[in-house]
Parts: sequence; C-alpha cells; structure tokens
Amino acid sequence: MPKRTRFTTWRPLATAATAALLATLLTPAAAQAAPRESEPVYSYGNAIREAVWVDTGLDGDRDGRTDRVAVDIVRPRETARQGRKVPVIMDASPYYSCCGRGNESQKKTYDAQGRVARMPLYYDNYFVPRGYAFVGVDLAGTNRSDGCVDVGGRSDIRSAKAVVDWLNGRAKAYTSRTGTTRAQAGWTNGRTGMIGKSWDGTIANGVAATGVEGLKTIVPISAISSWYDYYFQQGAPLYDSGPEWLSDYVNSPDARAQCDAVQRELVDGAPRTGDRTPLWSERDYVKAARKVKASVFLVHGMQDLNVRMKHVGQWWDALAKNGVDRKIWLSQTGHVDPFDFRRAKWVETLHRWFDHELMGYDNGIDREPMADIERAPDQWTTSALWPPSGTRATTLRPDRGTTPGVGTLGLHRGHGTENFTDDPARSEIDWAARIDRPTPEKAGFVTRPLTRDLRLSGSSEVTVTATPSTPTAHLSAVLVDIGPATIRDYADAGEGITTLTDRTCWGASTTADGSCFKETEAKTAAVDYTVVSRGWADLGNHASDLKGAPLTPGKRYSITLDLAATDHVVPKGHRLALVVAGTDRGLIDPPSDKPVLTLDLSRTSAHVPFVGGATAFARATTGAASATPDATVLDGVREPRTAHRVPEANR
Repeated sequence: MPKRTRFTTWRPLATAATAALLATLLTPAAAQAAPRESEPVYSYGNAIREAVWVDTGLDGDRDGRTDRVAVDIVRPRETARQGRKVPVIMDASPYYSCCGRGNESQKKTYDAQGRVARMPLYYDNYFVPRGYAFVGVDLAGTNRSDGCVDVGGRSDIRSAKAVVDWLNGRAKAYTSRTGTTRAQAGWTNGRTGMIGKSWDGTIANGVAATGVEGLKTIVPISAISSWYDYYFQQGAPLYDSGPEWLSDYVNSPDARAQCDAVQRELVDGAPRTGDRTPLWSERDYVKAARKVKASVFLVHGMQDLNVRMKHVGQWWDALAKNGVDRKIWLSQTGHVDPFDFRRAKWVETLHRWFDHELMGYDNGIDREPMADIERAPDQWTTSALWPPSGTRATTLRPDRGTTPGVGTLGLHRGHGTENFTDDPARSEIDWAARIDRPTPEKAGFVTRPLTRDLRLSGSSEVTVTATPSTPTAHLSAVLVDIGPATIRDYADAGEGITTLTDRTCWGASTTADGSCFKETEAKTAAVDYTVVSRGWADLGNHASDLKGAPLTPGKRYSITLDLAATDHVVPKGHRLALVVAGTDRGLIDPPSDKPVLTLDLSRTSAHVPFVGGATAFARATTGAASATPDATVLDGVREPRTAHRVPEANR
C-alpha cells in the first residue's frame, strides 16, 4: 500500500500572520498556545436559520427551467456580525422528508416563515456553537427541491456539488424556489466537509470524485462507492429490483408526477442481466478516485449486508493508490452509524477531525493510528496503517479430506473434484453450521486448529474452476472463522445494537430541535462460528466483468470472485474455513436453473491477505494433526433478514 501522506495544517491568513507575530514576542511556551479545539462559545438558540435554492444547471424534470435544490442553513449569528467567515459541514440527503435520518428517523421541520426549525441528527446542535455552519441539502427530486432522483447519477451528484460551488462563489442561488432575488454566501470561507450515512455518504463519495474545489474532507458512513455493486456483484443480482424502485421511493410528490422519463432511463439502463451498462459507469466513483482532493474518514460495519464491505475495499484501495489522506473505523455492526455504537468516542473524534481539516487546528489527529477496529463488542484496537504493514496475499488451496465432502485448506495444491448442487433454500448460515458434515449444497474446506492467532486484513479473492450442468449458475464463496465467540448480533433487527430509553445530549437545544438522543448498547450473540467475508458471481461472467453469457453444460470455466474487505483475527484454537456454493439465500438471487457444479480442486484457490503473509499462515497451522471434529451442527446468528433495498437507516 502506498505510504500515507501527512495532512497539511491550514490556518486562515490572518490567524497565521498573528501566530507568526506572537511567536516573535512571546516566550516559546506561550507561543505554542495556539487553539487546538473549537469551543461552544456561540449561541445555538440565536443562530441564523435560512434557506436558499441553488441552481444546479440541469433540467432533470424537463419542465424547461433549470432545477434548484433547497439548502437549509444554520450558522452562528455572532460571527456574521463580526464579519468572520466560517467553514461548513454539509449533509446532502434524499431522506429529509420521506424517511428520516438517524436511529430515531428524524425529519426536517420548518417554522411559519419556511426556515428550518429542526435539522435531523446532532451536527448542527454540536458544531454551530463551535463556529461552524451546518448545511442540509435536499437532493434534486426530494423534499423542497426541483428535479428528479437519478440514484447516484449526474443529478444526485450535481445537487450537492452545486452547493459546494455556491459556497465558493462559483454558482447561483436564490432566496426562493422560483424567485429572482439572488442569495450570496459571503458568510463562509468556502471550506466544506461532507458527512452522511448510507445514501448521504454515497453522495459525499461522488462529489469528492468530481475533484470540486473547496471540498476539504468527507466522512462517508456505510456508503456506496459504485452503484453497480449495490445491485449486482460480477453479474449476480443482489436484489430483485433496480434503481427505479429506489428513485420512486424517495421522489417527492412533484417529482413523481414529472419524472417518468428518468424512471424509464433507470429501467432501460439497468437490465436485470447484471451487465455493466453506461448507466453503471456514470455511477462508479472508484474509477474517478484519481480526482479526489478531499481527505476521507471512512466508517463501515464489517457485517453490513445492506451496503456491503466490497464498497470499502475497492474505494479504500483506489484512494490509497492516489495518495489521498485517509482514516478508517471498522465495527462489528451491520448498517449502523458510529453515533449508535461508540457515541462518546465518535463525537470526540469527529470534532477533532473537522477541527483539523476545516478549522486548521494542529491537534495531532493526523499523527494518530489510521484505523480503529472493533475486535469484540465494544473492544477496539488500532492500526498505524490499514491494512497493516507486512500484510501479504497468501494463496490457500482446497483439497479433498479423509471424510467425503469435508475437505482441507492449506498451502499445497489440491487434487480431484468436489460436487455440489445449488439449493436456493440454503444460505451461508446453513453451510457454516454444517461445515464438518458432507451436505449436497456446498463444498467446504477447513484448516487444522490454529496454534497461534492469525489476522486477515483487506480484500480476498477466490478463484473457482467449475463445470456446470446447466446454462446458468451462480457462485458464492465464504470465509468462516470456526470457533466459539461472542459477537455483535448483526442479524438482529438492530444489526448489532439495542436502543434504550435513556437519552444523552450532544450540543445545545431549542424547543424545536433537541440535542438529546436515545442511548444504545451492544446486542450480542454467542456463536460457534463467524462469517468473516463473502463474495458472489454469475459464472456466466467468467470471460468479462462487463457482460455475461450462457454456459455450455459440461464445459469447465474459471472465474475469480471478489470477497469483501475485512479485518478479523482468527484466534488460536479456531479453524479457518472456505465454503464454495451456489445461491446464498437472502443475499443473492438464484439463477434460472438448479445446476450441479463440479469443482476442479487443482485449479481452485483463495488469495487471502494475512498479516505476515504465508509465513504467518504456515506457523499458525503447523502442529500435530487435529482429531476429527464431531460432525455436530454449529450455532451462529439467525439468518439475516431479507436483503435491504434502501440504503438508509438500520431500521
């Protein structure tokens, strides 16, 4: 991984000049007393609340005039009176009126003059008193904005990019949706940070990928990096509907009445074949990572089965390749905001991050470990770099074992074949629970018990060589830690958290907008195994990631499945398993047929990033041969709920 570049400390010119003058007049100790943290010295109750409509330059709803997006602003009144310019924290979302934000599904509310009275979440309550402006943008086609939702496309991204441009004096805004009175952003220095969970964080990724000037940092939480990979993986459909369903779900009533043309484009451009069309290319932010100038603080749940961890691995690697400053938190949760699984530490860290990136304070966050990783519920560790130095992909080979249908996993090339029959009624939960039993719907391969801990960190690949019996076939590959553990119950409705009744407060409040939110605690499960990483593919995509083709029954094909990024320690005494199977119920859709697949073990392998590489794996698996395990059914989490079709809250 390329060496991480260090952040550049920024200060306003006047502050820098004053600091230089003071440094010549004061003692060394006094000269070092520069601000390191923004303090809540401004009135939230007396803050300026206003709305503007920014012209996007697009006419998505085809009504003959360019679309304007609604921008609700909360900013300190004192700095405006003093003529001081403030940085901006911005959340651009399609959910402000249809669905709500956060664990309590808060929506925007307005006073009689149409000014925002309640802004969802705590960002304005906490940061406005500390000298920031908070901006909540309604994506085109939602709430009080013109236009149409196009699910991560040009309209979505321009909705937010145009606001960054306006904040930096490059776009037009108006004081009303249809009027001609211009609105200026003379109150801001233009330095903008975007934040948001799920679709909101996805917009932050997409805007950063435009390279827009003035966007200094993004904090994408549980966010998409390529919309194709939200709906498909290597041709295998992850959902039974396309982006047109999602667009209709969040479009305002006005947009639903005017956006038939956009809906047709979404249907026509996203065929259920899983082919990569131009529509998906437009919504692939990974390929534009070279344009990213903003720093990135990425947060994701390693068991997120809504926006899956593949989005993390490919985005992170692309940012690293292009030298982007980065920080990452990885939790054991599903699709959950860090405010709801590590609240106090999260608010403190986010505060310091924005202070450094937007205020220019030298608070040392750029010199701290790059990664925070949850090893067990509420137990966190750090890594100076992520993946850590010394992480190397190691080729593991499946082989036949002494028990038919129960294979081994090691460093030496396998031989022979294994068969399985696609059973759409089975899932990774069934496969892992019966890893030591021969079952007809899977091929399982397991290491001997480890003699020392073994850490996986990053993205894996599994190359499968298989002969299908039918013209269509889907494949799943799963890495599993076999051994007892207590983990967050990501399959529960809360996806690893339980919401309590007590509240804690994070910032100032008004009668209309409180800063107090329900506390949470970890929802745990005692399990005999943990699914570590997953990947899927349509075998018909063996020759191309762009387009699938029918298979010839009886012909051998090879395909490499991308497995989701992770960071997991397989403890001493546990075993690491690889499962290859067909349909993973609830996580991918089945093919048209129910094929029998024959694996060529000599041409099947897994490439797994271990800290310490092959040497670490060899040391961890060296020892006396293990006794044959009892062929009992292991306990895990319940089967995860039917896959989400909406990248929003964990509810």
